Amino acid sequence: MITGRPLPPTGTRLTRAAAWVMGLLLAFAVLPAAVQPTAARADNPIVQHVYTADPAPLVHNGRVYLYTGHDEDGSTYFTMKDWRVWSSADMVNWTDHGSPLSLTTFSWASKDAWAGQAVERNGRFYWYVPVTNRATGRMAIGVAVADSPTGPFRDALGHPLVENGEIDPTVFIDDNGQAYLYWGNPNLTYVRLNADMTSYSGSPTRIPLTTAGFGTRTGDANRPTLFEEGPWVYKRNGLYYLVFAAKCCSEFIAYSTAPGPTGPWTYRGTIMPTQGSSFTNHPGIVDFKGGSYFFYHNGALTGGGGYTRSVAVEKFSYNADGTIPTINMTNTGVPPADTLNPYVRQEAETIAWGSGIETEPAAEGGMNVGWIDNGDYIKVKGVAFGRGASSFAARVASGSSGGTVELRLGSPSGTVVGRCAVPSTGGWQAWTTVTCPVTGATGSQDLYLRFTGGSGYLLNMNWWQFTPAG
Repeated sequence: MITGRPLPPTGTRLTRAAAWVMGLLLAFAVLPAAVQPTAARADNPIVQHVYTADPAPLVHNGRVYLYTGHDEDGSTYFTMKDWRVWSSADMVNWTDHGSPLSLTTFSWASKDAWAGQAVERNGRFYWYVPVTNRATGRMAIGVAVADSPTGPFRDALGHPLVENGEIDPTVFIDDNGQAYLYWGNPNLTYVRLNADMTSYSGSPTRIPLTTAGFGTRTGDANRPTLFEEGPWVYKRNGLYYLVFAAKCCSEFIAYSTAPGPTGPWTYRGTIMPTQGSSFTNHPGIVDFKGGSYFFYHNGALTGGGGYTRSVAVEKFSYNADGTIPTINMTNTGVPPADTLNPYVRQEAETIAWGSGIETEPAAEGGMNVGWIDNGDYIKVKGVAFGRGASSFAARVASGSSGGTVELRLGSPSGTVVGRCAVPSTGGWQAWTTVTCPVTGATGSQDLYLRFTGGSGYLLNMNWWQFTPAG
């Protein structure tokens, strides 16, 4: 390790060999035999440098913001201390916004930063999360608020919003402005939130868990229906959907529909069958740029499993009658919903696939990519070079002897269109901008930023930008 460079934060830290092996395993595990993409093409799970779980997508101002939990490395239980935020304008390149909310945000919470959801109202963002109340030892739901979808978030109340020992809140605002908060395991409960989103009217109301509403479970007299946990409520074309993790264990994803936000619910069947290497699952569904997307988690990354999970996404189309088709896990991910413009500043932590890298808060603001070794790379998908680029600039820092940023097209070993030398800058947060000429980057391409150099950590990168030719 380079002197003065701290150890990387906890994350999956895929090595090049591990990523290659993982790609082969996923190709055989979840794809037909005729389709065997390499790790460089496998874009699910959508985050590779930390374990993520319990996805909660939110569409706002032309981007999808994805709120997730964070499984610690090597966990043998749901060891979770903070939440993470990611965003994308194209559904394939995801920007890491770090952790704007953690257990320490809630002075009254002791542990268990589990599955939550955020919603926007009147320009403010409300994030409902379950944690253990230190005073009672029971699970309670707190609410954090921010003026930006990426935070920072602060405790809105200084105490739980509601507490009944259960988990997994989902929040929904109906067309008439009435907001609802649902949660539960083993029951399913809701309250009507007031317009301030931090208080509620009336008492918590339990939704009857009937077999007609939530399907029939066999072999468990205490839980006659399939409802387990992780509800996700939304409305489409006048119909209310309640998607949930079903049965245990392993869970699958099922759903019910209703004519109103509180029921009566009718069970509609399976969305995602039991599969993958995580015994839990958690749904999130949004429409974005003309497509419908189903988020979930599995244990597909190296070291992954039931307590080290990773978020993935699939694109789907509703049936003509509004029902949801069966969706299976893949490692290919979704097609781009848009292209990425290389001629505006792009954050280095905007990534479709990263091998060997980590991220951290940058002294200049935002996040930067770091802990880069020789041969590590970043994939950026669907980069629209158009008629061509003439040069490349990157904001970099190095507390070692530096290295080189290779600009490659199509794969980590693809055509080199430019090389930028990065010198020692005297520190890992001592930033400078380097530039280099570019030749041959035209059309729409997958761009790989491949890092080369000596042994040990080479450099950090904060952002990059191309200049168009002519």
